[in-house]
Amino acid sequence: MIRPKVLALCPAAFALLLGGCDAPTELFVERAVELGIDFVNFNGMYGERHYTEIAGSGGALFDYDNDGDLDLYLVQGAMLDPATPLESAVYPPTAPLLDRLYRNELIETGRLGFVDVTAASGIVSDGYGMGVAVADYDADGFLDLYVTNFGSNRMLRNNGDGTFTDTTRKTGTDDLRWSTSATFVDYDADGWPDLFVVNYLDYTLANHTPCYDPTSAIEYCGPSSYDPVSQCLFRNRGDGTFEDVSLPSGIARRYAAGLGVAATDFNGDGRVDLYVASDGRPNILWINRGDGTFTDEALLAGCSVNADGEAEASMGVDAADFDGDGDEDLFVTHLVDETNTLYVNDGNGWFDDATVPAGLGAVSRTATGFGTVWFDYDNDGWLDLVVANGAVKTIESLRRGNHPYPLAESNQLFRNHGDGSFEDVTGRAGPAFLPVEVSRGVAAGDVDNDGDTDLLIINNSGPARLLINQVGNRKAWIGLQLRDGEGKRDLPGTRVEVVHVDGRTLWRRSRVEGSYCSSGDPRVRVGLGDAGAIRVLRTHWPDGSVEEWTDLPLRRYTTLRQGASR
Repeated sequence: MIRPKVLALCPAAFALLLGGCDAPTELFVERAVELGIDFVNFNGMYGERHYTEIAGSGGALFDYDNDGDLDLYLVQGAMLDPATPLESAVYPPTAPLLDRLYRNELIETGRLGFVDVTAASGIVSDGYGMGVAVADYDADGFLDLYVTNFGSNRMLRNNGDGTFTDTTRKTGTDDLRWSTSATFVDYDADGWPDLFVVNYLDYTLANHTPCYDPTSAIEYCGPSSYDPVSQCLFRNRGDGTFEDVSLPSGIARRYAAGLGVAATDFNGDGRVDLYVASDGRPNILWINRGDGTFTDEALLAGCSVNADGEAEASMGVDAADFDGDGDEDLFVTHLVDETNTLYVNDGNGWFDDATVPAGLGAVSRTATGFGTVWFDYDNDGWLDLVVANGAVKTIESLRRGNHPYPLAESNQLFRNHGDGSFEDVTGRAGPAFLPVEVSRGVAAGDVDNDGDTDLLIINNSGPARLLINQVGNRKAWIGLQLRDGEGKRDLPGTRVEVVHVDGRTLWRRSRVEGSYCSSGDPRVRVGLGDAGAIRVLRTHWPDGSVEEWTDLPLRRYTTLRQGASR
């Protein structure tokens, strides 16, 4: 059981929840508005139940100005029919319908706080937004953005002076279909980040068909109402442009209702693979053949459907080594009355559905999960789970209670016991987990640079939430920024092997993809629990080289440059 330090003063709401002021410190505190984040998502709903209304959206934690702290990018929706006045929306917007960029002022002022710099940045992203991916695609040392939309996507190049330029046409990276998640990934190992775009369904306003519930009331449709589509793979040419290689790579030959994506080496052959969460259809595991082509081996590998052989309503996904055996496992979120799925990797890319023995089955049947992230919230060395929940069909009890948006559900936090099992600790997480909202994307990162992982949660037709971790940095930790030899670019995909003084080995990966339509902190944090020291740390770089590091300082971030170990 978690027993954090007791607060001197006990918040009333938390005391009521837990039964008195002997309750432990809340694990997270929600501080978005207090810190200057006034973003509210607008999904454009006005009674027609357009399918896209329930899908968005996500956001990103990334350091766009290279000052050493994490800034925020939040993806906004739009009114689907431009001819429909905004006043007719169920929740009319109170601000211009644009994606928003917030600059973190921690380094400049010494205090955590955010300023909306959207106008100054020159970003005008006014499409019906879904998700965002982050990478330095042109190797100039500044992180760029790729924004997915219901409609034309956008590539936003970081000019390095606080401004961005729309280079979608110049780079050749547009996709006019309904795109959801995306990730930059160097699939051909040439040192340039390529772009993988997940597309959902062949849904347009023109082919919109009303759906109804059993009482004949109008309801949102499900994925079986529309045809699935293919994903898209763009190869980075290294000259600021991309080539669409979806067909020759084999990616375009498989259709899916894609929502989430995870990119890592699942079978240990040194090449980056792609896992796509497909809503209501078998999931896809694109195995990288190393010759520019991919094959879907999900069914054979055991991660296409659940243990009962059934495809589920897969939405969010994340990959990490939760059990400390050196390979990447998968967690996928699903619809209410299904169970979220934990796929355990045997080290060779073969998976077992371990949802029930892990204790993650029954606790997930009561909600619909979207964004999810593996992260060590208490820095004990074991990766925990957060799940952002929000329904896609009307919840009857909320409708009867005249709830303004009857899809709202509570988010969940699960603690890893370190023996393959998990415990639902949502009730002990504090008031930050009390709101009942329609949550979608989750991005994880250390926004206050104190050594633990904070959470950005993006709600559908609701405010963004920033959950600040209150307990993780009480245990020892190591923070790593993993860069190329020049120290200019992060190297996502780098795996970190940490050997404790007691012989236990932890594996972490620098990753920005996963969750749902979101992008997170590329830095690696390794919680050391009560050990307080390590024997050695090894970096397994994306090109296959391995370096060993010793005498790394604890409780601070250190930049490790490839080729600079001593």
